[in-house]
Amino acid sequence: MKPFLFSLIVLAVGLTGHSRSPNIIFIMADDLGYGDLGCYGGTMIKTPNIDRLAREGTRFTEAYSGSPVCAPARCVLITGVHTGHARIRDNNPIVGGQIEAFGEGGVRLSLTGEEASIAAALREAGYRTGAAGKWGLSEPDTPGTPNRMGFDEWLGYLNQNHAAYYYTDYLWRNEERMEIPGNDGVKGTVYSNDLFRDFALDFIRQNRDRPFFLYLPVTIPHNRMEVPDLGSYEGNGWPEPWQAYAAMVTRLDNYVGQIMAKLDELDLAGDTLVIFTSDNGPLRGDRTTFLNSAGGLRGSKATVYEGGLRVPLIARWPGVVPADEARDGPWMFVDVFPTLLAVAGAEVPGGLDGISVLPLLTGEPQDLSERALYWEFPKDRLWQAVRLGPWKAVRQGTDQPLELYNLEDDPAETHDVASEYPETASSLAAVMDASHTPDPHWPVD
Repeated sequence: MKPFLFSLIVLAVGLTGHSRSPNIIFIMADDLGYGDLGCYGGTMIKTPNIDRLAREGTRFTEAYSGSPVCAPARCVLITGVHTGHARIRDNNPIVGGQIEAFGEGGVRLSLTGEEASIAAALREAGYRTGAAGKWGLSEPDTPGTPNRMGFDEWLGYLNQNHAAYYYTDYLWRNEERMEIPGNDGVKGTVYSNDLFRDFALDFIRQNRDRPFFLYLPVTIPHNRMEVPDLGSYEGNGWPEPWQAYAAMVTRLDNYVGQIMAKLDELDLAGDTLVIFTSDNGPLRGDRTTFLNSAGGLRGSKATVYEGGLRVPLIARWPGVVPADEARDGPWMFVDVFPTLLAVAGAEVPGGLDGISVLPLLTGEPQDLSERALYWEFPKDRLWQAVRLGPWKAVRQGTDQPLELYNLEDDPAETHDVASEYPETASSLAAVMDASHTPDPHWPVD
């Protein structure tokens, strides 16, 4: 272990007063916007528990997903490589893949099982690993299922289309199909995300005496707009789908409160790093505009502008992560893998694209201004984006002109300054070219 990393772990142990490796809980919403939370300036949706998490921890203002859509964002998070190198770069491959088992006719690409996995690495470091929610990275009985990628316990949806159904008639429990009596697949009495909450609470209780990693990628508030009740939003005059969206977010907020209460009940709060985030930005549409879900940022889900990539991210670890602070400094999902291994005091495997931002989490200085962050998204053409210091470059096709924005002056990306800073634009275009590895599943343009 490197001396600097060792000193950080020793510091963390000293501050918490415990010698065990910390537990790690990583909660990820689905299509939650940067501006939906009260602690990020939202005023429309009630999120008291997530806001409390921010008061008791640190809120990061320049955290980014790995992709503007679900499956590749999860691939970047789990495998630690950006979308220029990742196996999964969009929800559906352009070439190849297999018909999804759920039966809606979509074609999916699964992990091969050869990729590095954050769960496998933490399990190797002595952690009990569990996950519940949307996996999105494999079809059934393939080498890329959660249990085969390092999770000891798993409950949830394997593919994207299935995950849209909150009253599904089945989920995957480890490698077995688990039927849900009372649901017909579209309607019913059992709300899938309540089961994920129950899994999380039970996993924490069962593993309270050993270090654990809990990954909770819930499907709230992804379309469809379904929730058991509208709560305080019923009758407020909003269109019902907007009421449902808000109620879904508040329901997720309640889950966060229940998890924090369980940690308090078991005297585990001081031993546990809790991270809350979203997989990408919100959907484009009137609801997002009305609720200001993108927080004034340009774009939405499925774009590489800030509204599609920048996500809320909060970390709480009492005595280690500073309380009631906001920190800037750009980092992204690709950094989660090495950071959590640093938290665990484990060696980081080679071949990852990210770096540990543990100093940023613990309130120490960490200069991230000279490091480039990269995204690509094979939409109708190959969309690419680079963030380097204050600069953000976007290119909508390898043969298209590059757009350049200074995010310090223009966080909403309204003024393209590529013609004013041609050398900067040229250098970021070179980063795009160098970061993209060709892949037969994702041909360019």
